[in-house]
Amino acid sequence: QVQLVESGGGLVQAGDSLRLSCAASGRTFSSYAMAMGWFRQAPGKEREFVAAISWGGANTNYADSVKGRFTISRENAKNTVYLQMNSLKPEDTAVYYCAATRTGWPPYEYDYWGQGTQVTVSS
Repeated sequence: QVQLVESGGGLVQAGDSLRLSCAASGRTFSSYAMAMGWFRQAPGKEREFVAAISWGGANTNYADSVKGRFTISRENAKNTVYLQMNSLKPEDTAVYYCAATRTGWPPYEYDYWGQGTQVTVSS
């Protein structure tokens, strides 16, 4: 099993920055070269993809809505994935979820999910 715990959410103003972290644990995580992703779900909307990163960090994908503003990165020595969010907009308000996949790159499904962290951007 893999446990994922997100942190770093909060209330900010438009134009501000936040960095989300996702700490992974569990023997399965260290046994597989897991790609990681960030997703978000706004009130009344479906969950949507935000960004993903391969195990070694050489490959990344971003949703068009966050390209140029968000950066995904990881530190495998710390079993941690980050999402640096700059130039935040009110429409970025959502619960942000971290996810892990054993399906390789590019990932097509995710096996493990965190509980989420709230990000609220005021105008």
